[in-house]
Amino acid sequence: MVRLLFNYVQPRRRLLGGILSLAVALLLVTAAGARYLNADTDGTAVAPTQNTDAFTFVRIRYDSIGGYNESWYRYEGRDWQRWETDYPRAEKNLIYRLNELTSMKINPDPIVLRLTDERILDHPFIFMSDIGWQQLSQPERAGLERYLQRGGFLWVDDFWGQAEWTSFMQNIGTLRPDWTVRRIPADHPMLTIVYPVKQCPQIPARIFYQQTGLPWDPPFAHRAPTGGVSGVNRVRFMGLFDKQDRLMVVATHNTDIADGWEREGESKEFFERFSIDSYAITINILVYALTH
Repeated sequence: MVRLLFNYVQPRRRLLGGILSLAVALLLVTAAGARYLNADTDGTAVAPTQNTDAFTFVRIRYDSIGGYNESWYRYEGRDWQRWETDYPRAEKNLIYRLNELTSMKINPDPIVLRLTDERILDHPFIFMSDIGWQQLSQPERAGLERYLQRGGFLWVDDFWGQAEWTSFMQNIGTLRPDWTVRRIPADHPMLTIVYPVKQCPQIPARIFYQQTGLPWDPPFAHRAPTGGVSGVNRVRFMGLFDKQDRLMVVATHNTDIADGWEREGESKEFFERFSIDSYAITINILVYALTH
């Protein structure tokens, strides 16, 4: 088990009751025309101090191979490493929404850790983004394997096309020969634990949606070979399962769920078309991760 038992949430029935109220609340917000978050929200609606008994959103820092537009890129006037894509605005908006509309105990600030940091064992949920150029060292792979063996849960988001899927398999999908990567079936409880979600939604990066009007990122924006449009235009909702069939890793491939959080305050159209669905699958994943 992860060292921190799940005492930072209220009992399961209370938690699910609060999350169910979030489903209704989000629909009501949309129907009313939506009170969007500012794109630079700082989460001031939540308490300013960390609580060791509260849920903390943990993003994993990792290294990537390559140079400009590979391991790093320039956007919004600064340089971004791949691990920090959408950080921290995506987490801040998500935390704001969870704190605003649920009874979950949530720390106001996300944190960043490496897989070799012992502190990840204090957190039952970790998150990675944009892993298309990722290169995990052997100590990092060993740290992730230990974390998952002890009951931890990883979500990997925002990677597209064939080459970036290969990166996932090389770094995460092959940790142990008796752990298997396969599609999460349509009847998996993760898709119904809170919201009745038929499938993982496809969320494009808002900048590409503005340019193309399409719900997927253009192939040129991602590591080649992508497989062209057919390599990016369908979501793959995949999982890494252990030999007891426990789901340990969720991979949302060919979709950028976190952009639905980060960019929700920038466009009413984007909010209504993508952010609501983004929050729905996010709540399902979080509740499943924290209760299984």
